[in-house]
Amino acid sequence: MSTLDPRTPILVGGAQFTQRTAREGKVAQSLSPIAMMEKVAKDAFADTGAGGKIAGALDTVAVVRFTADSPGEQGRLQKRMFRNPPLSLANRLGAKPRRMFYTAVGGNTPQWLVNRTAEEIANGTCDVALLTGAEYIASMITAMKQGVKLDWSADADPGSDPEEIGDMRPGVNAYELKYGLNFPVNAYPLFENGLRGQAKRTPSAHLKWLGEFFSPFTKVASENPYSWFPIYRSPEEISTPTEKNRFVGFPYTKYLNAVIEVDMAAAVVMTSVAKARELGIPESKWVFLHGCGDATDIWNVSERVNYYSSPAIRMIGKKAFGMAGKTAKDMDFIDLYSCFPSAVEIGCKELGIATDDKRGLTITGGLPYFGGAGNDYVMHSIVMMMDKVRQKPGSFGLCTANGWYVTKHSAGIYSTTPTQGAWKREDPKSYQKEIDAEAHPEVIERPEGKATVETYTVVTDRKGKRFGIVVGRDTQNRRFLANTPDDDATLDWMMREEVLGRSGKVTPGDRNLFEFE
Repeated sequence: MSTLDPRTPILVGGAQFTQRTAREGKVAQSLSPIAMMEKVAKDAFADTGAGGKIAGALDTVAVVRFTADSPGEQGRLQKRMFRNPPLSLANRLGAKPRRMFYTAVGGNTPQWLVNRTAEEIANGTCDVALLTGAEYIASMITAMKQGVKLDWSADADPGSDPEEIGDMRPGVNAYELKYGLNFPVNAYPLFENGLRGQAKRTPSAHLKWLGEFFSPFTKVASENPYSWFPIYRSPEEISTPTEKNRFVGFPYTKYLNAVIEVDMAAAVVMTSVAKARELGIPESKWVFLHGCGDATDIWNVSERVNYYSSPAIRMIGKKAFGMAGKTAKDMDFIDLYSCFPSAVEIGCKELGIATDDKRGLTITGGLPYFGGAGNDYVMHSIVMMMDKVRQKPGSFGLCTANGWYVTKHSAGIYSTTPTQGAWKREDPKSYQKEIDAEAHPEVIERPEGKATVETYTVVTDRKGKRFGIVVGRDTQNRRFLANTPDDDATLDWMMREEVLGRSGKVTPGDRNLFEFE
């Protein structure tokens, strides 16, 4: 590797941790997220083979935003327990980085951070970076339920605010918020039913297929020591609604939903080839980012081109594979973002990967089973991908990441094989314009008259209360959002019969009402 460009970015250390105190009746002993990140950071430093030198060499610490600080969790959880997570972490590590970042919300963030940091290392802006994140909602919720006070105050306020980076736009607009599309459990089923229509499956046949699709994920999770739910579940167990596996957003049962009530942390160390040599990091630890891409779909869910594709995933796949000089077929390992089945199905479709690909679609077990570690899941998949490609030198692995509602996307291609020449990625802004220019339906907020169903879901809450959401088109093909009557007969019918393409009448109101013919 002596001919490598000295500014070539590499990943040199990775670690992860799953804290089970909340599940073991020991929530009072739970580490704070800052302490969990300290642990994985030190483990990642050790993983480099030059552990004692890394903390002092750090010039950048970036922390993925805690899910507890994210919109949607505010209100049920204590607001912003930690003022400046990267500074609190740096203080614990005895590090003096000149740059400290706290990211925007989004499951895309860890891969986006790796891509961004790689570019900064290549252009000389950064020398050694720690990228990390943690989730602690399991301990927070458990402590609240049990009346236990968690004394995490030592790291609460280090005296300043962090620099925030990433796309800070809210995930939904005011119109979508009225219909509850700010909750992923309500939004992703709209994509699932759109995909079902394309697959030409009946609701019952599709539910059966979903069990078959995600059962292999549970097999991987059952063999992963870091999994929150290391349990194999059969296709029938996943797709059969029961008291423990109720419907959430139709057609999803509980076992098909990501789980954010976890306590998990992960960390990655990045540097340049020159700095790695200076620090004495063995070449056997080096993992190269061969290709990457970042893009967003048309931002608002109500304005998407359709509910079964993602021009942004298609684009980042094209850019990442093109940059790496590889195709999907060249990947030895794959981890597609898996908050809900629809995210994986769309990823497969846009990247040219079969839904039953024999390589498997996850290396962790996926968010519903390994654990949907909020915004930080992909930090875990990157750490695991580093392990995979190190164990099989010369192999290649793909990680994808998704934020909000099939909205923000990032991809990375990893290998121990060195990259060639100067590392350079295409500026994401240059290809984002093409996605933003995609033709998409006009939205009418107060529709009236005859209309048809484009996609839909029936949402069931924890107490069994249900309501229907319809995305429809009026006679001028304008798109609208509406609720349906909430009587049992209508909602039972919507969960049993084919609703896609059905005609009806929409009446405008504070919330529009769609009634079937």
